[in-house]
Amino acid sequence: MAKKKGSIVYKCSSCGYTQPGWLGRCPQCGEWNSLEECISDPNASAPSLHADGTAVKIKPVPMSKIQMQDEGRISTGDVEFDRVLGGGATVRSAILIGGEPGIGKSTLLIQTASEIMKQNKKASSFRVLYVSGEESASQIKSRAVRLSLSVETMEILCTMRLEDILDALDSLNPTVVIIDSIQTVYSVQAGLVPGTVNQLKYCANELISWVKERKSILFMTAHITKDGMIAGPKSLEHMVDTVITFERNNNEDFRFLHALKNRFGSVNEMGIFIMDNNGLQTVSDPSSLFITKRKNGIPAGVAYVPVFEGSRAFVVEIQALTVPAKSSLNRVYSDKIDSARISRVAAVLEKRAGLRFSDQDIYINVAGGIRLTESAIDAALATALYSARTDIPIPEHTAISGELSLAGEIRPVTKMKERLKAAKEMGFTTVIAPESDSGLTGHEITGVEDIKSLIKTAFKTAVYKKK
Repeated sequence: MAKKKGSIVYKCSSCGYTQPGWLGRCPQCGEWNSLEECISDPNASAPSLHADGTAVKIKPVPMSKIQMQDEGRISTGDVEFDRVLGGGATVRSAILIGGEPGIGKSTLLIQTASEIMKQNKKASSFRVLYVSGEESASQIKSRAVRLSLSVETMEILCTMRLEDILDALDSLNPTVVIIDSIQTVYSVQAGLVPGTVNQLKYCANELISWVKERKSILFMTAHITKDGMIAGPKSLEHMVDTVITFERNNNEDFRFLHALKNRFGSVNEMGIFIMDNNGLQTVSDPSSLFITKRKNGIPAGVAYVPVFEGSRAFVVEIQALTVPAKSSLNRVYSDKIDSARISRVAAVLEKRAGLRFSDQDIYINVAGGIRLTESAIDAALATALYSARTDIPIPEHTAISGELSLAGEIRPVTKMKERLKAAKEMGFTTVIAPESDSGLTGHEITGVEDIKSLIKTAFKTAVYKKK
């Protein structure tokens, strides 16, 4: 239903009588000067309205009188998805999922809907509403049948009109609402063209307001731009509670979930999936994805580093290649590690270790396609670059961790115990780390202080074998 703009009314502070014009005396109770100006706000939420439709004046409340409430969480039925959300989807929250076309956003949500309904099948009032503005009901059902999902009780609404969606929400009162996608939804109040800035802000605000007033959860998918950012106004990301990006690596089968914003959990968590004929499947052992299995030893230019993503640590493989520059300027080619970080590490190696990189083109890759941003990879990156430039491989079963300063020092990193445990579980017998971490009890660490001691420690065995 279309909503009208708010109008000014006059309400008696004594008896609550309202009328459109001001009077000196209330016609109902006879009180003088009791009529006060109020705004009838049809867009306000139900808890902020009087019975006659006038808006309640909200007053500040002392922090000491506020009662903390735990709204609770609902598990999505998927360990990786729950990890990214911080332990499950929080009630009265809005979750925005962005990703390129065909990456699996709809598959993820329909699998989530199936698992949630399976876990709550005994609750008769538990309902899931799937709203699609891009696919027909038969297409959605055919996907569910192909993936062998149990979604018989899920409600399907194929429409683009916000008014139809709100009517369905009011009549069904679902616990989980899925909007696929928010860019296709439009309201006559904001025009007739979907996807505009006003449409996105208006429609998202209406849906989020409905969820906040009830014990429901809202999932919305969103298109992305060529740069990988969620399309539409940035304010759309500020309106929701959680923003999740869905990415893929060089291998078309693997998918990564990252939380860019999460009011109810950490933003450092990452979920890893593999896409097959049965839909999205969780990857229980991430290290098997990020380490290449070889039979003939480690080639030059490869180094291993234990990284920390959210609440778990695993080992990844950094690959480096250096070739003579084809022009007077050298270039850095990397999409998984920031090029500025690579240039900085190469400059430190050139200055502190005497190995020239200014006339080399540098290529960096990360096995498995994961994007690395933490400073703990600096030492391993430096080792991979040195190995690629000198064509000397590092010894097998060796992992390296540490931050590299501009002075060539190897600085300590956080959560070293968890990193060491992950390396040990993957069969790494030697861990090269900052000297300050070498005293950790129960772990064998080869401590290094600077880039020179790192190179000497990492390559002395290889150089000896080469001779």
